[in-house]
This record gives sequence, structure tokens and C-alpha cells, in this order.
Amino acid sequence: MDHSFTGELWLWDARRVDTWTFVSLPSDLADEILDTAGALSRGFGSLRVEVAVGTTVWRTSIFPDSARRTYVLPVKKAVRAAERLSVGDPVPVRLRLLDLDAGDVTAARPGKGLDGGHPDGG
Repeated sequence: MDHSFTGELWLWDARRVDTWTFVSLPSDLADEILDTAGALSRGFGSLRVEVAVGTTVWRTSIFPDSARRTYVLPVKKAVRAAERLSVGDPVPVRLRLLDLDAGDVTAARPGKGLDGGHPDGG
């Protein structure tokens, strides 16, 4: 399952010691991913992904963010440096869900909705 979108690079200000940056997925894409792959989520509701930004490709996870009601993609320092990205920059992202590609539904467990509750609202 491959997707492309552009999102703004933002700084997570909850940690003053480290610089953690993220790109939020568009809400319609987050809803589609939740519907399609939410049951495959791992710890903290994460889903494994392969990401390409510019010429840089890496594997990481996306995480549900209940405050923003979407998934967020962490963008590590090495990627920001290689692609010359700063907070506030638009970031063109190509994203592929790895767990869905693997088709490993035997390891699936009930997922949670983007607000932290059950995906069906229960």
C-alpha cells in the first residue's frame, strides 16, 4: 500500500532535551490506513513503514496522535540533514505500509482509533 503526500515538518515541544520532528499524515490518508491496516498495529498503535523523502529512504513506524487525530511520521536528524529540511518546511513523502505488504494478519490484534479509543467508536 503506497501513498504520496506533502506535509509540514513540525517540532514536538514536549521534549526540551532532544529535537524530535514529525510530519502529520493528511486526515483522509490516516483514516484510510486505520481502516485498512489498523488491526495490524503494534506497540503504541504503531505501524511499520518504509519512507522516501527526496533521495533518502528509510524504515520507521508511524504513530497515532490523538490530539491531531492522525498518524505522525518521525523524521530523524540524518534525513533532515541529507534533504536539507528545517521545521516548517513542506516535506514530500512517499510512504509504504510494511505490515500490510507482508500480509501477516495472523499477528494482528485489535487496533485503536486515532482518538485512542476503539476504531468503531466503542
